[in-house]
Amino acid sequence: MTVGELSRRTGVSVKALREYTDLGLIYTLGRSPSNYRLYDTDALWCVRFIGELRGLGLTVAEIRELTTAYLDGPDGPVGSHLAELLHRSRERVRERIAAQQQILVRIEQFETEHRANLAAGDLHWAGDPRGCNIRA
Repeated sequence: MTVGELSRRTGVSVKALREYTDLGLIYTLGRSPSNYRLYDTDALWCVRFIGELRGLGLTVAEIRELTTAYLDGPDGPVGSHLAELLHRSRERVRERIAAQQQILVRIEQFETEHRANLAAGDLHWAGDPRGCNIRA
């Protein structure tokens, strides 16, 4: 199948598929006489697996790292390597959640401090010069 057909069958953009191929995450069968990249049905599994790992928060670089570890020694501890990558992903997610929770706290503090102004639509407390009656 061509990259376009692989894209249609997986829902992944042609651009992403080309990137995955260039990074060695998906292998081609070569090129057609018209110079199109050609893939077999194994590529469907690869793309779905990449999607699964991306859905778990792994970066493309981490997926490449995992793929390299697998190719360098299929009998090696790829499972433990994946476990480490999942741990990293979990920590990144926790950090993002903590950052978003801090923003929620700041929003709540701001609303509490400025409740009257927010209700009245009054912005001069924020330094908006258009809302001030003082003219130079």
